[in-house]
Amino acid sequence: MPWMTVMDNIRFAIETVNPRLSRSRQTAIAQDYIELVGLRGAEQRHPHELSGGMKQRVGIARALAIDPQILLMDEPFGALDALTRGFLQDEVERIWDQQRKTVVLITHSIEEALLLSDKIVMMTRGPEAKIAQILDVPFPRPRHRESLDQHPAYHTLKAAMELHLSQETRAVEESRIRRNQTP
Repeated sequence: MPWMTVMDNIRFAIETVNPRLSRSRQTAIAQDYIELVGLRGAEQRHPHELSGGMKQRVGIARALAIDPQILLMDEPFGALDALTRGFLQDEVERIWDQQRKTVVLITHSIEEALLLSDKIVMMTRGPEAKIAQILDVPFPRPRHRESLDQHPAYHTLKAAMELHLSQETRAVEESRIRRNQTP
């Protein structure tokens, strides 16, 4: 909410899910998650005063503060520059290590999927998308982006994902060509 501070945005989510909690308890929970995502000192800032990465961290804190069983993250780093993206990927890894929540991460980045996932579910394209393949990611945690590509399975998994994406792209293009042809 653009008119709300960082604290108020997170507390609003908590109040919506747990309206019976006292305001002081809501504030304490919100503060815990503000600190978890590294935003201590930004509690009274409004969204227009935050960087893109800080806004993403507010969203993560707001989502975690309501204690979901599953956290859905749809392209959470897509609009960020490379440095901020890498920093937030590391933050999500650190938070996951502390919280151990199930996270469903939707991404088009092969490297991001390999870094953050334990299972990768590759989908077909289109409005009637289906599961095409499920890959188990065998890399131990904690993961470090600097050494991830040294794991024996890294390049095999990356190649499988690249092949899937190229086949899906080719299938979509062939379908478009067929639709535009007249018999």
